[in-house]
Amino acid sequence: MDREPDALYPPIEPYESGMLDVGDGNLVYWETCGNPHGTPALVVHGGPGSGCTPRARQYFDPDRYRVVLFDQRGCGRSTPHASDPTTDMRHNTTPHLIADMERLRNHLGISTWLLYGGSWGSTLILAYAQEHPERVTEAVIASVTTTRRSEIDWLYRGVGQLFPEAWDAFRAGVPETTDPAGLVAAYARRMENPDPAVRARATADWCAWEDAVVSMEPYTGPPPFSARPDRAQQAFVRICAHYFAHGAWLEEGRLLRDAHRLAGIPATLVHGRFDLAAPLTTAWELARAWPDADLTVIDNAGHLSGTESRRAVLAALDGYAGKS
Repeated sequence: MDREPDALYPPIEPYESGMLDVGDGNLVYWETCGNPHGTPALVVHGGPGSGCTPRARQYFDPDRYRVVLFDQRGCGRSTPHASDPTTDMRHNTTPHLIADMERLRNHLGISTWLLYGGSWGSTLILAYAQEHPERVTEAVIASVTTTRRSEIDWLYRGVGQLFPEAWDAFRAGVPETTDPAGLVAAYARRMENPDPAVRARATADWCAWEDAVVSMEPYTGPPPFSARPDRAQQAFVRICAHYFAHGAWLEEGRLLRDAHRLAGIPATLVHGRFDLAAPLTTAWELARAWPDADLTVIDNAGHLSGTESRRAVLAALDGYAGKS
């Protein structure tokens, strides 16, 4: 299909979708697009808690890929939704999401698949691929993170050195804690508060901070976090705070330490040099630890997908199509 190198493929609609019962009372939304006989690929969205979007379908050549998208537990069209304060979060953890991905693969009759995602999606891709390396053919990862506690501390405290006004406002949102290292846990507790006003205020404060961190990027449009619908915002913040307060249930540094388990899986890593949300160091460390990973650094990009980053991701996905 002819198109400019940085142009997305035309919008497409799913040819199949459903709700997969993954246990614990959870139903996970999934959809498949493109060519039913094409190269299987799974889109692993970020957040955690952002949900999949129609735009993600457009990164794949619909003639050559069978694209699978899903909403991780508690967000998007999956149920129960994390914006509902009665939704039990105990069964929403990284190991649960890895198991959901495997259940979805089996449900769709897919033997192996390419994995694509970014930000939190990169953490989940790495965790899944290290547990099931035989199921992963290739990986394309943008805005690399491994959700180490040190990375979480940078995002919700360290980078405040560059945005002191916004960080003071973020810290003021949880006056009950005097320890800056405890902000994420404090927000997680607020998102479990039965008072809807408390949850709404915490949601607004968290999203304002996320917007501030990416505010120096050449992004046009509404604020990427605060402009989301209220229900989606609340699920996003509740799930993010829940995961990050627990270090994503990952041993510190394990995803880098065990990157050798990914040997034989070709990967393309795409990372902006000016990514303030996820500094380049993590992508650099991963590329050095993963024998088959190739890192492309985009000099004029940050955390959000710009033209050059998009071009690199599209080129990687086009290159892997049909190779599996």
